[in-house]
Amino acid sequence: MDNMNSVRTRFAPSPTGFMHIGNLRTALYGFLFARARGGAFVLRIEDTDSERAVAGAVEVIYSTLRLAGLRYDEGPDIGGAYAPYVQSERRDIYRRYALELVDRGAAYYCFCSKEENQAAKTEEGYNRHCRSVSAAEVRRRLEEGCPYVIRQKMPLEGATAYSDLVFGTIEVENRLLDDQILLKSDGLPTYNFANVVDDHLMQISHVMRGSEYLSSTPKYVLLYRAFGWDVPNFVHLPLIMGKNADGSIAKLSKRHGATGFEELISEGYLPQAIVNYIALLGWSPKDDREVFALPDLAAAFDISGIGKSPAVFDYQKLNWVNGEHIKGLPFEEFCALALPFAQVQGTPLEARWTLIAALLQPRLHRFSQIPEMTGFLHRLPPYDAGLFANAKNKCTPASSAAMLAILLEKLTPLADWNAAVLHDVCAAAAQERGIKFGSMMWSLRIALSGLAVTAGGGIEIMTIIGKTETLQRIEEGLRKLKDCT
Repeated sequence: MDNMNSVRTRFAPSPTGFMHIGNLRTALYGFLFARARGGAFVLRIEDTDSERAVAGAVEVIYSTLRLAGLRYDEGPDIGGAYAPYVQSERRDIYRRYALELVDRGAAYYCFCSKEENQAAKTEEGYNRHCRSVSAAEVRRRLEEGCPYVIRQKMPLEGATAYSDLVFGTIEVENRLLDDQILLKSDGLPTYNFANVVDDHLMQISHVMRGSEYLSSTPKYVLLYRAFGWDVPNFVHLPLIMGKNADGSIAKLSKRHGATGFEELISEGYLPQAIVNYIALLGWSPKDDREVFALPDLAAAFDISGIGKSPAVFDYQKLNWVNGEHIKGLPFEEFCALALPFAQVQGTPLEARWTLIAALLQPRLHRFSQIPEMTGFLHRLPPYDAGLFANAKNKCTPASSAAMLAILLEKLTPLADWNAAVLHDVCAAAAQERGIKFGSMMWSLRIALSGLAVTAGGGIEIMTIIGKTETLQRIEEGLRKLKDCT
């Protein structure tokens, strides 16, 4: 199956809620490999576990893949040659193949109740009680309408091995494999059975999933062999871990931060940046490149770059990747995406949004930072006059008071209030008094923002907040300095 013209990958999520980034990475790798090899990427909904199904979860899957740019070639909403692509709609198919396995002697009817199974459970799982029930007894119980499940008949000796394209040869002793249920008493298949039948019928060439399935895959291999089917290529992906407060790592969970695609978007991350970052969680390109658009990822992706070691989700690295994508946005697109976070609509700052946006774009790591970064533009926060002291710029409260007084004098009569004029007036005032321009700008920025670090300097801030607000803030700064000296 491993040739360029027959590559078919699939993403087969269960509709159980939000899209965890681990699931999204599985979808992404399947998509990238299919695109890199000129193959097809299939979406299949595995909804046979009705107890875990969440209303609206299928729509979440559709919207997530759409926002991530992972366009599938076949799926429940667009159809395809192997429809239906929803497992609950394929019930008759699974029953037919389960009965075929019974006829082949590779599966058997089990009439034990859940309580009996639990009472007789061994270290290996089900005690295989019904495996030895005679054909006549099976026929009698079926005629009486006794409830049953169909179980896979595992070999009791030897071992089953398979080759994984990431982890190499994996071998498990058969005695450790439970006679797993294939068809449940309600007629629906288990995941373990349905995914094998569907992957075969849909001609999936490469099965990608998390490394937690490494030890259970021999069960699937035995099913393929029982049917006489070709075994697909298996690609098990390393776990995604999170970093604990003490520096140790554990399986990524909500205690580490946002773990869902929609959560990350709501926190101000771009979909394309999330996709870029999760591609690097377990896969390395052949060069040192770290910032990719989706087409570039598809061109660069190869299974040989997938590692075995767990990948640690690093929010600081995600911030950096997101910042690089933000910088690369066309300015008009950035303005439109950032505006909902900015809280300027209906305020005097709305008319100056493009000026604010120009300051933010090269400095922003995620959109949710905008309210904190721009809050001082709406209103001057409380601050201590000690902020005016700065050794690098040789500023003291006393020198800052003198500089602000000069600026107030020079700025008050101005009729033209734009960046070029403001810069020239401030530069001339500094030169006239023999003051370094940087020192004057430090004192001005503290008075205008009440912060040691801002997006933009004094000139930009004055341009944005306007003349009246600028003069009022300088006067407030002078009052603070008078009180502390």
